[in-house]
Amino acid sequence: MKKTLVAVAVLGLLAGGASLSSQAVNAVSPERGYISVNTTANTEVAPDVAEISFAVQTSDTKSMQKATQLNKEASDRVYAVLSSMLNASNGDYIKTADYSASPIYTYSGSKRNLDKYEVSNRVIIHTKSIDKIGQMIDKAIEAGATNVDNLTFSVSNYDAQCNDLLAIATKKAQTRASFLAKNLSTSIDGVRTFDVSCNANNYGSPRMYMAKNMLSAVADSEAAGSTPTTISKGVIKINANVNASFFVK
Repeated sequence: MKKTLVAVAVLGLLAGGASLSSQAVNAVSPERGYISVNTTANTEVAPDVAEISFAVQTSDTKSMQKATQLNKEASDRVYAVLSSMLNASNGDYIKTADYSASPIYTYSGSKRNLDKYEVSNRVIIHTKSIDKIGQMIDKAIEAGATNVDNLTFSVSNYDAQCNDLLAIATKKAQTRASFLAKNLSTSIDGVRTFDVSCNANNYGSPRMYMAKNMLSAVADSEAAGSTPTTISKGVIKINANVNASFFVK
């Protein structure tokens, strides 16, 4: 009976010791406090790169071959005139984005009727010759482009701009966290979390869609010797954002 009582007493002491040890660890290693901050930096820059998407659409009511031939002739003219205005040594290029050829049907009740054969070829130019954009549009239309679907501007040194802004925003985050900690009678003691992002917003950058009936007027003006279409490139605003949290002591 005595041996059994001694064993029970020992187990009780061991259990109590484990509990005390756990409490001691929690007392010396509490959850660390921290300060979270959000900072931004931004700049406005003039774009130096443009991309324009041109479409050449042709059709024939009787022959796909004829529609295809008409498209080839018009596309070759557009390709040639745009290529002559690009500076390959400066990174300019021209490419075909997509090509499609299909019959177009109309419906009368449940009856399907062949309307025409339509062929579409899309050409995209990438250029740093910003000052020639209006002239390129006019020349492409004159050569046979039937749609100007899109015009976008961008910045060639975007990554470098982002890196500079992120460095500024990071410094602001550290300074702000230190200031807040000082006012709380403490100081920062290492980085807890750190997330960054960078993006660009185009201001005044036109996104164009010109229908065929509009293009004919532009082509007539170009043929008459009018001044080139005026394109305003606007500015691009680049934004950097830092979300950070710092341990305090």
